[in-house]
Amino acid sequence: MAKIKEVTYDDLISKVSSYMTKEELSLIEKSYEYTKEIHYGMKRLTGEDFINHLLNVAYILTDIEADCDTICAGLLHETMDKMNITKEELEKNSNKAIANLVEGLSKINKLSFDIEGSTTIAAQRKIFVGLCEDVRVIIIKLADRIHNMRTLWVHTEKVQKEKAKETLEILIPIAHRLGMNQYKSELEDLSLRYLKPDIYFDIVEKLNQTKTERDKAVLKMKENVSKILLIDEIKHDIKGRAKSIYSIYKKLDKGKKFSEIYDLLALRVFVNTKEECYKALGIIHSNYKPIPKRFKDYIAMPKTNLYQSLHTTVFGVDDLPFEIQIRTYEMDEIAERGIASHWSYKEQGSSKLTSQNYMEQKLNFFREIMELNNEETNDEEFLKSIKEDFDEPIYVFTPKGDVIELPSKSTPIDFAYKVHSGVGDKMVGAIVNNSIVPLDYELQNEDIIKININKNSIGPSREWINMAKTTQAKNKIRNYFRKIDKEEYLKKGEEIFQKELRKKKISFNEFLTDENIEKIIFELKLLNLEELYINLGSNKLTVATILNIFSEEEKSKEEIILKKIQGKEVNIKNDIIVDNIDDIKVTLASCCKPIPGDAIVGYITKGNGISVHRMSCPNINEQVERIIDVKWNNLKDKKYSASIIVKALKGDNTLLEIISKASSNNINIQSVNSYNNEDNMIFDLTLLVENKEKLEKYINDIRNSSIVIEVERIIKWEF
Repeated sequence: MAKIKEVTYDDLISKVSSYMTKEELSLIEKSYEYTKEIHYGMKRLTGEDFINHLLNVAYILTDIEADCDTICAGLLHETMDKMNITKEELEKNSNKAIANLVEGLSKINKLSFDIEGSTTIAAQRKIFVGLCEDVRVIIIKLADRIHNMRTLWVHTEKVQKEKAKETLEILIPIAHRLGMNQYKSELEDLSLRYLKPDIYFDIVEKLNQTKTERDKAVLKMKENVSKILLIDEIKHDIKGRAKSIYSIYKKLDKGKKFSEIYDLLALRVFVNTKEECYKALGIIHSNYKPIPKRFKDYIAMPKTNLYQSLHTTVFGVDDLPFEIQIRTYEMDEIAERGIASHWSYKEQGSSKLTSQNYMEQKLNFFREIMELNNEETNDEEFLKSIKEDFDEPIYVFTPKGDVIELPSKSTPIDFAYKVHSGVGDKMVGAIVNNSIVPLDYELQNEDIIKININKNSIGPSREWINMAKTTQAKNKIRNYFRKIDKEEYLKKGEEIFQKELRKKKISFNEFLTDENIEKIIFELKLLNLEELYINLGSNKLTVATILNIFSEEEKSKEEIILKKIQGKEVNIKNDIIVDNIDDIKVTLASCCKPIPGDAIVGYITKGNGISVHRMSCPNINEQVERIIDVKWNNLKDKKYSASIIVKALKGDNTLLEIISKASSNNINIQSVNSYNNEDNMIFDLTLLVENKEKLEKYINDIRNSSIVIEVERIIKWEF
């Protein structure tokens, strides 16, 4: 492995001096001296001093002209993880912003990625949370990964492949969405180098074999294009553009031959204005024949990551195919640095706020994902939505010419809900390119879509859920019907209640006194009268059940249930098998939250079927006359609610560690309540877990943590 050029502190200062003030240089020097002191004597596996890694990360950040706080955080990014420096101490030796960045990076570094398993979902979520707090955290992480990938040769083959795959699956898509092509391209090539070394070195060898010929052809084409542009007095610069090894691999992987890859010969033309981009394109096309279907206008239709450029492929010198990209200097900076090119430190005065606002707009993609996370979506839906957003998009138009970005294979339904929920809910048809299309029509790049709406429309169809591509559209349709169903059940339930009371010649108003309402809600464990009506309307409750609460025959009803024992087993509610009873409501008790693997018993409630408890639950110890045998039905792929209390030492990352261990055990956390006292923290967690065995493994994993004092599964008293 060739030795990488060693970066020195002088190299770093030389780079940042071109765009930083004396005060900022002084802060960088202070950060360097501090990190050098606390990491003194530490070595990496490569044998080099650890400080060299920190210098390299900071130096990589200078390629995008990162601000002073980011450079300092790059120098200090391992102080919390490796040296156990507290945030308060770090802040004293730098500033609050730097300490926040290092803390954010420390949280990300504690995550354990499992690319093959379900923990990928939790890892993605936490990355986005950190990203939305401050985008610079993820940029430092990318720089850190670049240097670690450059020195990955020192690790075992197993570690190399794990890190390369993690980089390819988690970090590179984020770099792409941030438009950071510089970082993305290098990480892609390095990942391929370790994931598929045979393919990587085969491509390198083929490129080397043709390098001399390609260099000559590119030089000649540069001279020719420059001459024709100068004739029309277009000031410009031209560079030869090297095709990345990874992008060549992707084309070969799709079945292309090496000789069929057109953009091995490539030029990039830089001009001053957008108008000159189109003028230069016309001049080039008038001199060199363009190859059909190889033109793309990313200036009129920019990519979501801000990328703008004109792409064309022409038959150039010696009739060789050349890909030519034409862009302004500003477009090039954005193309290479992405969101980092708009950091507010570059702006002065009132324009600073404009830059910050611009940067905020470009983070909306990540904020939308977090909003989706907060909606009622399961892990599978959440991960699917992320994959959709990272897919190569299509760009379509409204009739007014506004550009809308959607995932490939989207339909007019997705388009309508992307425009506005009201448009989707009132949609009655779609016209694409002046032709009526069905609502499951697959939209194509550059389609012009008009949505026909009817203000009197009754709303979307349930079938649209299966026609829509995006999770966003599916969720909006589901939410619409949840609201409609709730309103219908509410109205229907009240009507059923009134009708049944009239049949029994009971006055509705006299029956529903405040006292009776309170008793019904208490006995049936409901929130309010509205929930009672919804349960009646959806057939989850009957009026007879409500009346039995007040009936003198209440006890005889319990006896009737007991008399139904006939020596047979029936599958009830799927989860639980109740010995010898059929057609009876069964619920899992909320006090002890039984899960498969627990010893359980059934308790015959007053008018609400059978409540299943753990055998050790104190709430049913004195209720022998109402106990009935039950057992688990051993359903697969289902999770059940369980409650635990975790007592732990105070720390910034305590909860993060608890959540990470849950993710690695395929356990979902439904809710967390935390309480502080003088010396420690207490977390009351409600989990979703498959069975007792997996819960006990998770509890043992937590107990083995140095920060955890005690873990206990709890039962809540109700009698």
